[in-house]
Amino acid sequence: MSSMPHDPQGEPDIARLASAFADPRRARVLIALADGRALPAGRLAEEAGVAASTISNHLSLLLEHKLVTADQQGRHRYYRLASGEVEGVLEALAALAPRTPITSLREHTRAAALRTARTCYHHLAGRAGVDLFGQLLGAGWVTGGDGLHHPASSSDRLSAPGRGTDYLLTSAGAAALADWGIAPHLLCTTAPLRYCVDWTEQAHHLSGPLGSAITTRLFALDWIVRGTTPRSIRITPRGRDGLSALTTRPDTAPATP
Repeated sequence: MSSMPHDPQGEPDIARLASAFADPRRARVLIALADGRALPAGRLAEEAGVAASTISNHLSLLLEHKLVTADQQGRHRYYRLASGEVEGVLEALAALAPRTPITSLREHTRAAALRTARTCYHHLAGRAGVDLFGQLLGAGWVTGGDGLHHPASSSDRLSAPGRGTDYLLTSAGAAALADWGIAPHLLCTTAPLRYCVDWTEQAHHLSGPLGSAITTRLFALDWIVRGTTPRSIRITPRGRDGLSALTTRPDTAPATP
């Protein structure tokens, strides 16, 4: 009698993994790490609003499910999301999840901050990210689409990496971004640019290596700073002026520090 073939790659245990996201405290921990930072347990407990006495248990479970990693630095262990795929799951769940009623000024302020500007892993999202991508398109630095999500005619899904539009960096855009301080090896004009369908704005924002490099540059110039709400970003007065002039007057873009 023949034996059944051994399949070492069985069905994915989605329910087991989903249980790690199911606790609201663990969800807040993951969201607090979703801007790409590495945080020690104590700081993470403060930002996620989780009791310091229980944070280690939640982090142990997230480590077990390989949703976070930990690096020892001196006396502290620093935790970060294990991969960009975890951030993608958080964004997708945020798009599907029902909205909780806003019952306080603090909750209203937090929701408004995340919609205005936030990090989507290492790149800029929210209204600021969508506006910046629209600015690049309007200046002719990027071509291939209009930056909008067209659900009836597109294969793109909300709160997911985009696939329905082939955006390309133009030669003018590559030259301008190089002058602005973006590394030349990121300025390919033949490979499609990566983008996401923003879940709050339901439009496109730039992602991938170029989106991350631009966001890093904005931080370096002090045009954007981290807000008090986890993942939120605040555009500084200098940043408002700089972003406004970035594509309309590229000759005024500041030199690399």
